[in-house]
Amino acid sequence: MSKELFAVTATQPPAVFDVRENRHEDVLDRVEQALGVRLDRASVVYGEHGATEGFRTSDGTWVRVERRQRWRINSAVWIGLEAAATIRGVKKPEWFQSATWSDTTRDVVWRVDEVELITSPVVGDLATAATLPDSWWTGLHESLAALGTHPTERVGMSQAHLTKRITEVFEGVDTIVDEWATAHTDLHWGNLSTEGHIIDWEDWGAAPRGHDAATLWQSALPDRRMASRVQHEFSADLETRSGKLAQLLQCANAIRAAARRGAPTPLSEPARAAADVLLAELRRA
Repeated sequence: MSKELFAVTATQPPAVFDVRENRHEDVLDRVEQALGVRLDRASVVYGEHGATEGFRTSDGTWVRVERRQRWRINSAVWIGLEAAATIRGVKKPEWFQSATWSDTTRDVVWRVDEVELITSPVVGDLATAATLPDSWWTGLHESLAALGTHPTERVGMSQAHLTKRITEVFEGVDTIVDEWATAHTDLHWGNLSTEGHIIDWEDWGAAPRGHDAATLWQSALPDRRMASRVQHEFSADLETRSGKLAQLLQCANAIRAAARRGAPTPLSEPARAAADVLLAELRRA
């Protein structure tokens, strides 16, 4: 082997195992054995990046299967769903049990969680969001209020990360957060059911007050009326200094995504307009 070919081979990362494309019936057999359930394999729903999949079970529950490369396991994220079982007063799937094991053949680690099966669909899009009744918004208020006061040592959004992301796009902003609360940290329409359940609890933890409301607001930006609705519903949080910083962070994220793409997105242009207002308010304070 030539030195050049060896150098390329030695530095090339190993192929990532994709549950959508690679056979792994032995893994699913082990899931069934570990949890004592039967998976309805025809009901499979895959995650976006081929790292996760979910199945209905013979017990009327839901099983989530996740693979991670062994050298890239984030311990907080890895147990996020299980750790969320300690949170009271939040409408979310109940967690029942889990199992984890190392797969040296595929050079990954598998984690499986059995949780309550939520049959109501996710909100998913802004058209559906616009039809949600007032009672849905009241329920979300109650869930986020209970979550916000839950004590935790987990970090959902650090000061350092918020500062880094904002200052990559905007200059001359004092990014120091003065109020913190426990947050889901990924609150968008795809993680909310039409009955008000909050799902996908991998990343929850302490974050600036208003972070969840700001994340939901960002996902509503393409529809001015829905974005205004979110701001109105959660004005108590979003009108605080920390809430404005949380919104500015979401604006920065939308603008950065458009820059990477090399073209505007449905989020980036309304984010720029909103950022101008937020910057003026933060600099006046």
